[in-house]
Amino acid sequence: MTNDISSTATTPLPIAPGRWAMDPFHSAVNFTIRHLGIAKVRGRFGGVRAELFVGERIEDVRVSATIDLASIDTGNADRDAHVRASDLLDVAKRPTMTYRSTGVSGEGEDWTMEGELTIGDVTRPVTLAVEFGGLGAMPVGGNGRHAGFEATGEIRRGEFGLDFAPGLLGEVVKIQLDMQFVEPVGA
Repeated sequence: MTNDISSTATTPLPIAPGRWAMDPFHSAVNFTIRHLGIAKVRGRFGGVRAELFVGERIEDVRVSATIDLASIDTGNADRDAHVRASDLLDVAKRPTMTYRSTGVSGEGEDWTMEGELTIGDVTRPVTLAVEFGGLGAMPVGGNGRHAGFEATGEIRRGEFGLDFAPGLLGEVVKIQLDMQFVEPVGA
């Protein structure tokens, strides 16, 4: 993807340059999928690792994330075990999904992140709408300032070879990420 440099080259980045570490206690990867076309099933992935690298320019901003697919939690242990099985997600064959940004654009609170999502051996482009929540310091025993982000988007299961249970499960999976990253020391 080519960044929209004309509108962002002079826009100051809202956070300091450096390698920001994910705060696992204040970050979450959630999803929603239709069941039988009439209701939504909500879930989350507990096993998430992410990193945010901020350069001097917007062209240098990079995000990478790895999600352990076996960490799926829909609030029903039996359903989760079935989703992990070989006839559905097949976490033995597809243990992780990864996201790697390829470009960021925007300003203020509203940003767009282009990237590539890989599930198993299939990689597809995925765009996320990103809201910058701001910066805040932990009031007690904090370890630097935190930057908060909410990112939303959607994928189509069939594009990733996850076309099991048609009619039972919807094709579109909506994604919501609530992420906090900790400012690098000395930033």
